[in-house]
Amino acid sequence: MNPFLENRLLLTRRHFFGRASTGIGIAALASILNERLFAAAAQPSRQPDAVSGFPHFRPTAKRVIYLFQSGAPSQMDLFDYKPKLAEWRGTELPDSIRQGQRLTAMTATQSSFPVAPSIFKFAQHGKCGAWISELMPRTAEAVDELCFIKSMHTEAINHDPAITFFQTGAQLAGRPSIGAWLSYGLGSENRDLPAFIAMVSNGSGNPNDQPLYDRLWGSGFLPSKHQGVKFRSVGDPVLFLSNPPGFDSGRRRRFLDDAAKLNQLNLEAFGDPEIATRIAQYEMAYRMQTSVPELTDLSREPEHILRLYGPDAARPGTFAYNCLLARRLAERGVRFVQLFHRGWDQHTALPKQIKGQCRDTDQASAALVLDLKQRGLLEDTLVIWGGEFGRTVYCQGRLTADDYGRDHHPRCFTIWLAGGGIKPGVSLGETDAYCYNVVKDPVHVHDLHATILRCLGIDHEQLTFRFQGRDFRLTDIAGRVVSEILT
Repeated sequence: MNPFLENRLLLTRRHFFGRASTGIGIAALASILNERLFAAAAQPSRQPDAVSGFPHFRPTAKRVIYLFQSGAPSQMDLFDYKPKLAEWRGTELPDSIRQGQRLTAMTATQSSFPVAPSIFKFAQHGKCGAWISELMPRTAEAVDELCFIKSMHTEAINHDPAITFFQTGAQLAGRPSIGAWLSYGLGSENRDLPAFIAMVSNGSGNPNDQPLYDRLWGSGFLPSKHQGVKFRSVGDPVLFLSNPPGFDSGRRRRFLDDAAKLNQLNLEAFGDPEIATRIAQYEMAYRMQTSVPELTDLSREPEHILRLYGPDAARPGTFAYNCLLARRLAERGVRFVQLFHRGWDQHTALPKQIKGQCRDTDQASAALVLDLKQRGLLEDTLVIWGGEFGRTVYCQGRLTADDYGRDHHPRCFTIWLAGGGIKPGVSLGETDAYCYNVVKDPVHVHDLHATILRCLGIDHEQLTFRFQGRDFRLTDIAGRVVSEILT
């Protein structure tokens, strides 16, 4: 459509009175309204794109790398060793342990809930003596750098609300993701790369696992400039990064300058903050044309580093490649790097599927921690590994000598953290002998979020955004800092 005709259509009677209402009348109206019902006002920045007043404390971490294991890893097959289960194999889970707790629709109709001990061997490793499954030999080598929380719990029992809860602090979609909150609060350390980058890899354990949606790294009601940028594994890491044929950088620069002038006119006319975001993101995209190809060029990575991350380290789209890229992003000051690895939802054939998942992730996860440490980056980079909930000790489906499945279990599960002000070589929390309930030092999702923010120097109760008359925050109205694991 002709843009001049489009603009003429805006000059209607309604448009005239709408624009006129911004005069003395609207000022008088504002004086009698509750000012706390207004949208969040723009705040002066301590640094580019950051909110004034942050950080509140001396931060122990400058950035976060979150290795999210989508689908829920089985804690009793990996990190939470329960030797008594071997004696109870095939027996019914006692009602005194289950306590009438909620079950999913996939096992609620089972007539039997037989205990299924792990068929994998466990051993103690490192100076800390942590028990680690044989499925995670490389993680076992790095165990003295890790802090295990074995008492995580959540209310969500199905994948989408549970993953959404971990990413946004709420089970319903629409809230800002944790990376967006950090971008909003702290801004970026690198003007040539986004503050928040997400990557997704597909596991070999269950390649048709639960889908992941872009809203998991979205900005919700925060300005959209804070949303995560997803790096793709095929073609350009970011869409439209390369110039089209016959369109060189000089012409692109002139095109962006002209587009910015038009957008500025619209910004002055309508005052929509999303127009300002569009201008800023066009400029970011232009700078990324140089920064991203350099970032993703692994040709200068030493051979011993590629071997450290494993045979898939140079293959785009793999978890190992994404871990290596996460280290390179950390070196360049990206605030929040979110890696999602699908395939952990093992309702059936768990022994076979979990082996594939561990082959995907074990070496690269440990390599990332060790690589960051040898470069002096682990001390101010917080690394997190874990899923959205755990798995049941009872078998879903038929229990055999070498096969079993496990249903969703929100009551207790294990994650680990490293670096960024977290105590190394420790474990927090305990579960009962059936690995069904937390019996010591429970840690909720809100508690984890509060602790992550504390490592970054943020009081979780003070990082807020006013939306629809309410001050929202990542931890909602809950959350405590888990001080026991902080240095």
